[in-house]
Amino acid sequence: MYRDFANFIHTNKDLLLSRWMEEMTAQADPAILLVTSDLLYEDTSREFLDLIVANVLGSKDGSFNEKLDGFAQKVVDLGWSVHFVTKGLRNFGLIVYTEMKKQGVFNMANADDDAYYHFENWLSAMYSVVVNAYADSWEKTVSIQKTALQELSAPLLPIFDGISVMPLIGTIDTERAKLIMENLLIGVVKHRSDVVLIDITGVPIVDTMVAHHIIQASDAVRLVGCQAMLVGIRPEIAQTIVNLGIELDQVITTSTMKKGMEKALAMTHREIVEKEE
Repeated sequence: MYRDFANFIHTNKDLLLSRWMEEMTAQADPAILLVTSDLLYEDTSREFLDLIVANVLGSKDGSFNEKLDGFAQKVVDLGWSVHFVTKGLRNFGLIVYTEMKKQGVFNMANADDDAYYHFENWLSAMYSVVVNAYADSWEKTVSIQKTALQELSAPLLPIFDGISVMPLIGTIDTERAKLIMENLLIGVVKHRSDVVLIDITGVPIVDTMVAHHIIQASDAVRLVGCQAMLVGIRPEIAQTIVNLGIELDQVITTSTMKKGMEKALAMTHREIVEKEE
């Protein structure tokens, strides 16, 4: 019975594709259509139909799963939501079943209910396979993006010989604080930094936890022969630190990066001088 469904789809592929694309275009999120050309949209839809047929007619050598994984990654990269994908599969099933009835494929007496039962079982199996493949591809994509963001969230930049800067932007949680500590220690050793400026200009809130992590990071880099400096302390941050009773005795602090850099140069026995014309 399942092979009959696949054969019907394969034989009537162009008709089914046309009706399915009309239906999905009418229901698609405008953002999806905006970033997807008509040709790419049609090619992707046709590829999906071929996969459905291959699920039943294809060989058992694992090529279907490989193709499905590739397709799932493609629709994730295109920004198609899982809701749009599953809705597309349901709409496709309805179009196929309606057309099969219209063409008299189910012409046996009292066979409609049984045929519909088999069709629903087949469609449900495809639904599960497609959703699982989409979910796996989405998790891989999110994991890659998370790793990339982590690498960018606490970069250590060498500015001069012996002077490095770590600009921090956004909220600092426990996981990110651990990353800051690791990058600081690895970076100051790699770049042979004598002074490292931790810039918190873009950190919206400095509470007890954030201050504790900064103090820990400063103590850690001091053990490898580097002096930490906290720059970018805004008036409201200074007031919060005082109100919380946080002590930053062992950390050099400045209000701006400019002042911090001047101090860092002085600590490394250098200074910026204006050259006369």
